[in-house]
Amino acid sequence: MSSCALPEAARAHTLFGQGTTFMAPPSFSIVIAGIFLVAGFVKGVIGLGLPTVSVGLLGLMMTPSQAAAIVVLPSLVTNVWQCGGKGFSALLWRIWPMLAGIAVGTFIGAILLPHGGTEEATIWLGIALAIYAGLGLFKLHFVVPPRAEWWLGPLIGAGTGIVTVATGVFVLPCVPYVQALQMDRDKLVQAMGISFTVSTITMAAALAHAGAMSGSIAGVSLIALAAGLAGMVLGQIVRGKVAAKTFRLCFFIGLLLLGAHLALRSVM
Repeated sequence: MSSCALPEAARAHTLFGQGTTFMAPPSFSIVIAGIFLVAGFVKGVIGLGLPTVSVGLLGLMMTPSQAAAIVVLPSLVTNVWQCGGKGFSALLWRIWPMLAGIAVGTFIGAILLPHGGTEEATIWLGIALAIYAGLGLFKLHFVVPPRAEWWLGPLIGAGTGIVTVATGVFVLPCVPYVQALQMDRDKLVQAMGISFTVSTITMAAALAHAGAMSGSIAGVSLIALAAGLAGMVLGQIVRGKVAAKTFRLCFFIGLLLLGAHLALRSVM
């Protein structure tokens, strides 16, 4: 897949392949702002989706490695914001096995996954988005007993890290797992914020080690951050006025179509 939106960008072959250079025209900044405004809005309404939506939309016009590099800053700031709340220490102690697995899985994946072409990475991104959308549409519910958390958490975390390396999206399989821990709504949102923060930090470290976090993306990332925060504020306002059930349905249908488009476009 060529980087049509970034004609001067280096051709990165995997998410953690060669370094990425951004030399984008001014019009690209407008596109970035629009994408992150939408992604931030989704996160503001339902509590997640900023990296999923933004990487998915950015994947339509650039490589997953380029998209992941842009997403790091807005994702980190919004996720840290989401971590706040009472009982942080107790919640951190409960899910630390999964968090450790995320860190280990990310670096194992960065080292061991084959450095194939960008088409393979885009296919995996599309598949991950489609699976996530399917889980949301069918409302599949799992229950993890407390006695299984100590051994299942690291496995789920490692799987999440590997999926992050392959796609730049870190919702699978950690989000279904956290939902299966049967927390109340506030704790669930807080737990997702903590896991997303760890995923973002480890992804950023791996990208930096691979040379993909160059200073040339700073301006683009700041634009993405400002738009993402604005979108979150708008989403939080709308949350109380629009039925969450209806919005979630539209969100997952759109995500399913986007994932299918990314996966099928790369093989056709």
